Amino acid sequence: MFISQAHAAAEAGPQGGGMQLFIMLGLFAVIFYFMIYRPQSKRVKEHKNLMASMSKGDEVLTGGGLVGKITQIAEDNDFIVIALNDNNEVTIKKDFVTAVLPKGTIQSL
Repeated sequence: MFISQAHAAAEAGPQGGGMQLFIMLGLFAVIFYFMIYRPQSKRVKEHKNLMASMSKGDEVLTGGGLVGKITQIAEDNDFIVIALNDNNEVTIKKDFVTAVLPKGTIQSL
């Protein structure tokens, strides 16, 4: 009884056709683009602009939480030297700078 009904349903083929599958895949691609890819590429572009605009004397915040003033930019342009205070300097990769702070921020701390 149940076997004949299942066999008849299998012979009838899939319901709805293949076009719905392509519409759903297209919808997921659009959602993926606007919710994941586009915002991430925007953040990467802003970070590249930030790294390109850094210059000697800028006050910066690093990913590790260090706040200092740029005293030197390496010739290969990958590393910078940050003065944390009058006695301490740290060399870091330029990629680890998360923000350029307004002038006078270090004095207000």
